[in-house]
Amino acid sequence: MHPSHFAAVTPDKPALIMAQSGAVTTFRELEDASNRAAHLLRALGLRPGDAVAVCLSNTPDYFALAWAAQRSGLYFVALSSRLTLAEVDYIARDCGAKVLIAGADLPNTAALPAGLSDLALFSLGGVVPGYRVWEDEVATQPASRIADEVAGGEMLYSSGTTGRPKGIRPELPKDGDVTAMPMTTVVAKARFGVDEASIYLCPAPLYHAAPLRWSMAVQHLGGTVVLMEKFDAELALAAIDRHGVTHSQWVPTHFIRMLKLPDEVRAKYDVSTLKLAIHASAPCPVPVKQAMIDWFGPILIEYYAGTEGNGMTIITSEEWLRKPGSVGKANFCVVHICDDEGNELPPGEVGNIYFQGDHPFEYHNDPEKTATAYDARGWTTLGDVGRLDEDGYLFLTDRKSFMIISGGVNIYPQEIENLLIQHPQVADAAVIGAPCPEMGERVVAVIQPADWADATPEFAEALSAWARRSLSGIKAPRQFDFMRELPRHDTGKLYKRLIRDEYWKDVKAAG
Repeated sequence: MHPSHFAAVTPDKPALIMAQSGAVTTFRELEDASNRAAHLLRALGLRPGDAVAVCLSNTPDYFALAWAAQRSGLYFVALSSRLTLAEVDYIARDCGAKVLIAGADLPNTAALPAGLSDLALFSLGGVVPGYRVWEDEVATQPASRIADEVAGGEMLYSSGTTGRPKGIRPELPKDGDVTAMPMTTVVAKARFGVDEASIYLCPAPLYHAAPLRWSMAVQHLGGTVVLMEKFDAELALAAIDRHGVTHSQWVPTHFIRMLKLPDEVRAKYDVSTLKLAIHASAPCPVPVKQAMIDWFGPILIEYYAGTEGNGMTIITSEEWLRKPGSVGKANFCVVHICDDEGNELPPGEVGNIYFQGDHPFEYHNDPEKTATAYDARGWTTLGDVGRLDEDGYLFLTDRKSFMIISGGVNIYPQEIENLLIQHPQVADAAVIGAPCPEMGERVVAVIQPADWADATPEFAEALSAWARRSLSGIKAPRQFDFMRELPRHDTGKLYKRLIRDEYWKDVKAAG
């Protein structure tokens, strides 16, 4: 299985449909475009093990470039289209990219050449001073396969929600077989039933691990990807209805926005073709997931994993209804819960989550961070905290770095955030620990109201009283502040460190 196979047997079948514009890329067109890109990358001097970086919006060219890297033995480094100039410069240099392809539509593209003049820089989608035009040069290349095809892969960077992004540089397949299925494709086929008849909706940006990997897995298996240029709750439902989507991948923020659509809008669209609605990336509040199951049916399937690829848990709707809040049981690995000294904890006790399995990884150019991810037994952690029940189901508590210690008591913000997001006047919520001379830290809730007119002291008092009906005294926020828009990654992850730093800057400045 590989797009090249389907280009030969079903050349006119859509490999990609752009949800908003309706533009179609067939498997033959994808094959030809990826071959031309592979030839150009070779002509630019890139050889197996080298890196090519892209900084693009969701566009059909993304897949041509990704598959070109996959068949050229290259590391494909996808950069967020929202990065600052400094962040793009850091990642491009950290990964050792020899070529950077940037979207002409992105605001920072024009300013990049000054700092990255030693790279081969290409613009895509328009002419930008200081760049060569990718479309002009790739069009001169042949559509035949390169003579030295060898398997490459993605080198993706963490979202940086708790610090500076770190690159995860995997080992490339030792046999070099470009048709071999990576783990994501194996899971898509074996656990999610993806095949040639599948139509998969991707509502998220391709620079993130899950949207890119699952979309490529679908194309690897001969299915069709419906790609949203940008997420919109109603347009996502319209895409399911229009294209007969069978599989989809979401984050909880998507669910929340769809659930807050008026009932008459939700009722306009037929979602009955969906066989699976897959979700991950961030913990999903129990009421939100229950509401989605009530709406879509028991077709939600959740997984917990990281860009590092060191482990995975999966849970079906049927299992989740028996174990509300769980993210499932181990898949291709073993899950352990350990205390800070590395001792394994019994079922029910909260501790650090470790994966045991044959999935080693390293953080590129950061041996210290890599070392902290491993214990003496070779088990690895993503820095998350949780517990296993007696049946082996994992329940996430929060990231360890987000934990609040108030008066010596450990408080995990996720539980509080999951409650606050249920309030009808709350669009989003973040809970952090702010400095407190008496208790060490105090619990602060930062609220994005659905209507900014509600950002008043009166609403803060009402929200506090509402929260205290469900939270113990130590967990109830002592302070409610408002923000027009919380700093969330497009994948739904919250850049909580940016919020927290605002509350701690005076303490840090004082030394």
